[in-house]
Amino acid sequence: MKRRLEQDLKKWKDSPMRKPLLLLGARQVGKTWLMRHFGDENYKDVVYIRFDRNERMRRIFETSNYDMKELLLLMQAETNINIKPGDTLIILDEIQDCPAALTSLKYFCEDLPDYHVMAAGSLLGVKQHHGTGFPVGKVNTMTLYPLTFREFMTALEHPHDIDFIELQKWESVKLISDRLTHLLKLYYYIGGMPEVVNTYLQTKDFSAVRSAQNEILSNYANDFSKHVPAMLAAKLSLLWESIPHQLAKENKRFIYKEVGNKMRARDLESAMDWLFRAGLIYRVDRINEPSLPIGAYRDGAFKLYFLDVGLLGAKCELEVSTILEKSAIFKEFKGALTEQFVQQELRAESQISPHYWQSDTFRAEVDFVIQTSMNVVPIEVKAEHNTKAKSLLNYCRKYKPVLAVRISMNDFSENNLETSETTNTTLLDIPLYATFMLLPICREALLK
Repeated sequence: MKRRLEQDLKKWKDSPMRKPLLLLGARQVGKTWLMRHFGDENYKDVVYIRFDRNERMRRIFETSNYDMKELLLLMQAETNINIKPGDTLIILDEIQDCPAALTSLKYFCEDLPDYHVMAAGSLLGVKQHHGTGFPVGKVNTMTLYPLTFREFMTALEHPHDIDFIELQKWESVKLISDRLTHLLKLYYYIGGMPEVVNTYLQTKDFSAVRSAQNEILSNYANDFSKHVPAMLAAKLSLLWESIPHQLAKENKRFIYKEVGNKMRARDLESAMDWLFRAGLIYRVDRINEPSLPIGAYRDGAFKLYFLDVGLLGAKCELEVSTILEKSAIFKEFKGALTEQFVQQELRAESQISPHYWQSDTFRAEVDFVIQTSMNVVPIEVKAEHNTKAKSLLNYCRKYKPVLAVRISMNDFSENNLETSETTNTTLLDIPLYATFMLLPICREALLK
């Protein structure tokens, strides 16, 4: 299973400015597999140490006093591998279980810069150690997400379809739009969790897919009870259960009272923070004005989304029959799956944390607003072939952006948005299955 992050890992390996790499990401997104696969493909030897299963190495790191040469000798003795700079990849996995190992990355950077070190662990556990020996400024960081739609297509062996989209051969893309739409339907149902995708590849059985998804959801729920006090665990469960229901609303703004009758922000802050730090949910903040820097105009309202579109569908008990119907899966939950998909692609493919905009009267709402090339770009998301975008038009009349985007099942097009109130706004129609190309398409349009 190819992951696009491998390209960044190769650049890291060859960089003269390389530091120890800390690979971040939620549980079960494939961090361990990626590190070991990358090591096997790009190094002569791999030293793999997993701290949750190796008490001896935990004690060694905790008592080492960060004598790095001695640590190297002890790791060699443990693994029976001669560690050589450039030829050996050192992998420190589940590093949250050994805070001393996390701190040691600083000393790998300072004392042994020629050695290649990669570490990963629970996103929650790693973030808990910020300010307590965290190697600030001494590590490179990358984040691994669930498989993107592009990675999903690669796994299902459709590389040429990807080529047409990447090369923006839109006339050719039209000819294969039915196949791309079917693949997108599959992705909405299966999602991007590696174990789930692999289950589909091995079985082609949607019942097995749903079982794999439910097992992951069960594992996450078990984490609530294992790693937090009982009172907080109860709030975590309530919040976790509430998110799909809130996304199913016409107005998807998160409402605290809908978690529980007497719930207030202060009651749920710690639970929400835990889910954020665990990488299980994402927050999209509302802005009251689309100005730069965009983050300075947040007004306190927000929406919450899941880690993965497939897990969201499983949580909502989405029926597999929706895949067979023409557009049912795109309309499910008032377009919640489509919004989930787009924000997921923006984060994983473009490293963008989107915002959204709502008018003062709450009658107009633009699903996402992003900042690129010193421009603020509004993005309207439509689940079907829908050319009506009243909220986007209202936004453009008020703020007159240079560029606006509509993502839907329509074919690609680029036109001037002409109304009596709006001039010089370029409107891009981007197909949902081409969302991964949004950023390069926008940058090209802004250069014209």
